[in-house]
Amino acid sequence: MVTIRWNKKARRLFREHILYARDEFGEETALRWYRQMINIENRLRLHPESYTPESLIVKSHVYRSAIIMKRYKIVHFYIPSSNTVRIVDIWDMRMNPENLRQRIK
Repeated sequence: MVTIRWNKKARRLFREHILYARDEFGEETALRWYRQMINIENRLRLHPESYTPESLIVKSHVYRSAIIMKRYKIVHFYIPSSNTVRIVDIWDMRMNPENLRQRIK
């Protein structure tokens, strides 16, 4: 089974979004968003290359993204040699796409 690794920035952003959801929309909404992330992680463990490649990012890895909370992308890539998925960013799709390119370095 695949190992999921979060970088610090992505983990911090996810936590901020969950806390915002709790404060603005209530505990149920925050829990629903958290459960969506658990479902994404479970799918990545079984099928690490199942999400759509992220066309905005052209790097050495094939970056992919999963949509969560209707407006955010969980940006990640798979490393077959170590059987690991790295979650590198959470990107608000309302932002300028150029920002995503700049954030992923």
